[in-house]
Amino acid sequence: MNPPRVLVVDDNALNSKLTRLLLTGHGYEVETAANAAEALESIARARPQLILMDLQLPGMDGFELTRRLKQDPAMKRIRIVALTAYAMKGDEQRAADAGCDGYISKPIDTRRLPALVEHFLSLDAPAS
Repeated sequence: MNPPRVLVVDDNALNSKLTRLLLTGHGYEVETAANAAEALESIARARPQLILMDLQLPGMDGFELTRRLKQDPAMKRIRIVALTAYAMKGDEQRAADAGCDGYISKPIDTRRLPALVEHFLSLDAPAS
């Protein structure tokens, strides 16, 4: 059985690298993307089971990218979890309203992230 595929969408190279190394070390197959265009290319190549989505991206932000993915019948079943330092009052609700299946604030807790990823992957698939 193939390891779960996770896409990390974050324009901060250090955050992407840390998340990729951490999850790869726990057996996940991880790709990274620095913006919405790279994320869409990566998804077209190999559909992930989970996307960790930074909400503050250059160009199209994570809210809009999430909305677009969730509106696409071929992609709406991908779990999307907001992974962001953008943690102002109401942002978790905005992320949920955009279609995010969960919310993790930065800085990430490196001890808890693999378990959180496992949790989100274990949830029932979103309704189609």
